[in-house]
Amino acid sequence: MDLPSLLTPVAILSGVGLTFGTLIALAHWKLKVWEDPRIDELSDILPGANCGACGFAGCRAFAEAAISGQVVPAECTVMGSFELEEFAVTLGVEAGEVEKRVARLLCAGGSNVAVQKADYYGVESCAAAVAVSGGGKGCAWGCVGLADCAVSCTFDAIRMNPFGLPVVDPDKCTACNDCVVACPLDLFVLMPQQHHLIVQCRNLLDGEAATSVCSAACNACGRCVADAEPGLIAMRAGLAVIDYERIELENPAAIARCPTNAIVWVEGAQVFPGLELAESEAR
Repeated sequence: MDLPSLLTPVAILSGVGLTFGTLIALAHWKLKVWEDPRIDELSDILPGANCGACGFAGCRAFAEAAISGQVVPAECTVMGSFELEEFAVTLGVEAGEVEKRVARLLCAGGSNVAVQKADYYGVESCAAAVAVSGGGKGCAWGCVGLADCAVSCTFDAIRMNPFGLPVVDPDKCTACNDCVVACPLDLFVLMPQQHHLIVQCRNLLDGEAATSVCSAACNACGRCVADAEPGLIAMRAGLAVIDYERIELENPAAIARCPTNAIVWVEGAQVFPGLELAESEAR
């Protein structure tokens, strides 16, 4: 085979490669989406937990939102004070302030006050126990106590107390929502820490029927409604319900006559009936 015959296909392939290479380069130049270089810089400052506490899918999405002015740096509740200041300086804005939210448990039905109607044997999981036996407690709405919430907590903010109830450390809690998702009975809610009144019960029964299966259940006596400022608490379907839009009316007097301790005034971590005695005995 002579030289021209060998060079012809090489030239054709080279021409095709050059043509497509040029087209790809032009397409890249034309379609390239510019990205603010600060996104990577801010993402490196963020904790990388991708917990969703800020309301975004991950830390990178939060960085993009901060650059566009949708959020203030303080809305990342996981950053430490040093990282928060660095983030704000890098962005050239004030860190801002946000209302701290924490996870609260709407149940005080520990093993010391709730009737156990059946024993569960199987996978150590609240979700599994609820699916198989409803959890085993006489109060079907009560905390199962197998710690799905504590296991799900990335920040080690939840411990189980001696009565099988999860206790949230408000200093560690970032309101990431993992415990809310993990609880099969929807017993966790995220609320501003400045909300001090909490009804630690979600009973589905009325009066004596509720307290017969859990002595810490709300028995719909209505004393909290009478003792609270008008409009703050209402009785609905046999359960006290707090109107948190009326937070200015909150007052510890609302819990003074509750016969079951179903409604509590919380300053920091939640307290549960008999907990202090049990922990002192354990020590």
